[in-house]
Amino acid sequence: MSDSSTLAAQYLDASIALLERVRDEEGANIAAAGTLLADTVAAGGRLFAFGAGHSSLAAQDVVYRAGSLALMNLLAVPGAVGVDVMPATLGSALERVDGLATAVLGASPARAGDALVIISLSGRNALPVEMAMTARARGLKVIGVTSLTYATGPDAPTSRHGSGTFLRDHCDVVLDSKIAVGDAELTYEGVDAPFASASTITTSALMQSTLATCAAVLADRGVQPPLLRSGNVDGGLAWNAQVFDDYRDRIFYQH
Repeated sequence: MSDSSTLAAQYLDASIALLERVRDEEGANIAAAGTLLADTVAAGGRLFAFGAGHSSLAAQDVVYRAGSLALMNLLAVPGAVGVDVMPATLGSALERVDGLATAVLGASPARAGDALVIISLSGRNALPVEMAMTARARGLKVIGVTSLTYATGPDAPTSRHGSGTFLRDHCDVVLDSKIAVGDAELTYEGVDAPFASASTITTSALMQSTLATCAAVLADRGVQPPLLRSGNVDGGLAWNAQVFDDYRDRIFYQH
């Protein structure tokens, strides 16, 4: 039997190893994603992030957030954002509903020339696949944040979209979160199921790395990146108010 006192260290080591893989293997893709966002900002486009269920956590993490781009808007699907509905299983069921993504995009301010980041660990459900397909058909650029193991690995499940495709098949840039099928890093004798998820860690790291790249690319082009400051530091609220005013036509979480 493993020493239970070492499980925390094992989890942290596993998370660090995943982050190292992201750093070493996804650098070119992060650069491409950050440049895509910078191109969109410089051209007057708007930025959106979407994730269903727990994948929404990484999307929410970059919206109206200190140190993040003020132009990043959450594209929310009612009932599918986190576990904000009862029963919580309804959110999972909505991810498998055909037509929902098309309806949401049609009612959103997203338009041709904008960029949409779609986060889905498995990339197999109808909602993220349809969201990516519909967004690209409408002229948006799409960045997918997913685990390619779900689409290509030996334990890969089947797609739940009618096309048989995954999110990764409908993106301009794909960022691989490196998470194994099942999203559980630990096992323990006497515990029947694997446990300790790490997808939020690597997905959030990919998102923050991409936004950091975007800010640097804009600065290198002589464009001041529209970043938010913490409202808990002196001058932060005034700074943010000016950014909101300068970019009010591209920020939708204030309307």
